[in-house]
Amino acid sequence: MSPRHALLLALAVASATSGAGPWDVKALQQTPRVEWLDSTGPLRSLLYEGEPYHGKPTRVFAYYAPARHVSGPAPGVVLVHGGGGKAFRDWAWMWAERGYSAIAMDLAGHGADGERLPDGGPDQGPKEKFDDIADGLREAWTYHAIADVMRALSVLQAQPGVDPERIGVTGISWGGYLTSIVVGVDDRIKAAVPVYGCGFIYRNSPWVKNIDDLTPDLRRAWIDNFDPSKHLPHASAPILWVTRTQDFHYRMDNYQAGYRLPQGPRVLSITTDRQHSHPAGWAPPEIELFFDHYLKGEAPLATVGETQTQGGQATATVQAAVELTAAVLAYTRDDPTSHESLWETAPARLEAGKVSAPLPEPAPRAYFLIVSDARGARISSPCVGCSP
Repeated sequence: MSPRHALLLALAVASATSGAGPWDVKALQQTPRVEWLDSTGPLRSLLYEGEPYHGKPTRVFAYYAPARHVSGPAPGVVLVHGGGGKAFRDWAWMWAERGYSAIAMDLAGHGADGERLPDGGPDQGPKEKFDDIADGLREAWTYHAIADVMRALSVLQAQPGVDPERIGVTGISWGGYLTSIVVGVDDRIKAAVPVYGCGFIYRNSPWVKNIDDLTPDLRRAWIDNFDPSKHLPHASAPILWVTRTQDFHYRMDNYQAGYRLPQGPRVLSITTDRQHSHPAGWAPPEIELFFDHYLKGEAPLATVGETQTQGGQATATVQAAVELTAAVLAYTRDDPTSHESLWETAPARLEAGKVSAPLPEPAPRAYFLIVSDARGARISSPCVGCSP
C-alpha cells in the first residue's frame, strides 16, 4: 500500500469511529454563501456554496418555494432526489402548497436546465459513488451529497418566515439512502422520511459488486462511512419508512434491518402495490401526514406493533388516533429478500387495539399486517421472515 493510500485509509477509519463520518457537522450547519437567481417569485432559484471537489470550489443549484396559505412561521422540508433525478420544481411547489417552505437541490452538479454547472460537484454515476473513494472520502459522491443536503437545510433555516426548529427531510431511492444517513448525522432534523432507500446495501442490492470490487481496505472504508447502517444508530428524530415489498434496488431484508437501528420513534409503511419512481415516491399520503404530526402538531399516523404468531394467527397491536377502515395480511411463499418474489394479500380483522388474520396454507415464508385509516394512510407491522 502506498503512503498516500495508507493515510487515506487512516483518515477513513478515524472518520468512521467519530460518529459523524467524514463530515464537519458544525461547519455544514452554518449558512453558506448564496447567489439568488430569482429571489422574489413564488418559486425561486439559487446557487449555494458546496464542498471543494478535487481542490476546486463548487456550488449547488436549488429551487426554493416559500410556504403558501400560512400565517406565522412555517415548517420546512428538504427534498432529496434519487438516481437520475434533479432539483424538482414541482416537488418543491407541492410542499409549498401544503404550507411548508421547501428546498429541492440538484445532487449531480447540474443546473436548472440539466447542463453541468461550471463549478458543479461530482455527478452521481457508479464511479463517483464507489470508485472515487480511492481519492479520499471527500472526493466521493456520498460525501458531497450529504454535505449538500445539510447546507440546503442551513439555507432553509435562514429564510424569513421559516421556523428553524421545524424542519423535516425526505428523499427518494438514492435520496432515501441519503436521508437514512443525514438523519443520523444532523441533529437539526425533526422528522425524516426515507422512501425506498435504506442501509446494508453491501449485503443484498444491485451495488454489491461495485462495493466488493473495491480493495478490502476501501470496501471497509466505504461501508463504515457511507452505508446508512453505520449512521442510523445515532438517529433520534422520528422516522417514517416508506417502501414496497418487491423493490429492485432496496430489498426487504436490508430495509427491515435498517428500520430497527434508530433510537427515536419509527413507523413502517410497506405495501405490495407501490411503484418505484420520483413521482410515485412523493405521492404517498403517509409522508405529508407524518410531517403534519411532528412539524404541525396534527393527528399522528397509526402505530402497529410487532407481528406475533400463535395458533396459525398473525396478530399485532394497533394504536390509532384516526378511525381505521381496513386491514390486510401481506404474505409471500417466495424468498422475501428477492425483488422477484410474489406477494399476495388476504383480509385481516380489526378489533379493539389489535389487527389479526389467519395464516394461509401452505404456510408463507414471510408476512406482515397492514392497517388503513380514514385518510388513506397505510401503516404496517414489521415483517416476520424478512430479517437476515
